[in-house]
Amino acid sequence: MAARKPLIAGNWKMFGRQESLSEIKALWTLVESVSANVDALICPPSVYVSQALWGARGTGVVIGAQDCSAAAEDSARTGEVSAAMLADVGAKYVIVGHSERRAFHAETDEVVHRKAAAALAAGLTPIICVGETQAERTAGRVAEVVSAQVRASVPEGNSAVVVAYEPVWAIGGNSTPTIPEIAEVHALVRDTLKERFGDEANGIRILYGGSVGPKNAAEIFGAEGVDGALVGRASLKAADFAAIILGHPAAK
Repeated sequence: MAARKPLIAGNWKMFGRQESLSEIKALWTLVESVSANVDALICPPSVYVSQALWGARGTGVVIGAQDCSAAAEDSARTGEVSAAMLADVGAKYVIVGHSERRAFHAETDEVVHRKAAAALAAGLTPIICVGETQAERTAGRVAEVVSAQVRASVPEGNSAVVVAYEPVWAIGGNSTPTIPEIAEVHALVRDTLKERFGDEANGIRILYGGSVGPKNAAEIFGAEGVDGALVGRASLKAADFAAIILGHPAAK
């Protein structure tokens, strides 16, 4: 089987303005030379997805979204954006199940499952986030929690997904798991996916997320089983995000 092409995804969260979109072309000038070996993705706030797509024209930077509705069909859901709408404007990926959505909007694995299924039905690739809290890690429940999230959040019958392991306690802070700990959980995720998809699971990219930055990205990419990263605020500036991308061994 061909090696999985690394994916470095930038999640702008609720940051950035229209002027931030100029960073997309600036990013491309820095990473174009390695684009055959590493995929670069930007997920801006939903109101900027169309403009980001326009700003990315002529580049190889892919644009995605940060969330979508769990409803697969058009319906009366004021304020929500469907996966079909995102696909219609040209988005290619959508993040679902991020810990901030799970925490602030009480999204369950079942809701995440429905969002991922809606994304797949619309032709989008869902980036399905899983990860334990600090309390769960302290209690020795990492394997139990993460494997359960993978089983319940990833839809059956379609392996065209990306999974992002994001330990909740590491997001937005200065702490990250050790390299052996990252490798251990990525192996767990891979094994859980193999239970669902058999050999097809070998083609699913598993990203690491949680305080990834220019200073630690190369070390994290060295962990066995890490196929890329889901990057937060460090993806807002082209220079920082490019440094992360260029830190991947595939970019050497």
